[in-house]
Amino acid sequence: MITLTIKTEPPRPVHSTLTLPWNKRTRSRQRVILDNGEEARIFLERGTILRGGDVLVSEDGIGVQIVAAREKLSRVVSDDSLQLSRLCYHLGNRHVDLQIEPNTLAYPHDHVLDEMIQALGFDTHIHESPFEPENGAYDDTSRSHHHE
Repeated sequence: MITLTIKTEPPRPVHSTLTLPWNKRTRSRQRVILDNGEEARIFLERGTILRGGDVLVSEDGIGVQIVAAREKLSRVVSDDSLQLSRLCYHLGNRHVDLQIEPNTLAYPHDHVLDEMIQALGFDTHIHESPFEPENGAYDDTSRSHHHE
């Protein structure tokens, strides 16, 4: 079994890919099945967060690239940055992971949160895409994350 112990960024030759949803990319120790069917074990420093595109490497040099899985997300779009800021505040108070992009917020789909947001006057749209939420304010264990 491959044991992946080092996190790096491309470019690096990769042996396989590993597609994981967000909740699995926040776990530093776990058994996984690579996209090519091989079993592997992730054993990283506690608190390590994986982003799509990161590469994990075993001690013998085998590289595995992380792919952010498509997930069911709720999305809010608005040209009103003040209102989106208020929405971020309300969701942050509930410790909701948020992907923040220009004029857009996305979070793991939850009908209760959708109803709250709709009561605040926003429309929510459900879609599937890779989820790359903001790093926590005190997270210095992973690279910074920016959207185009």
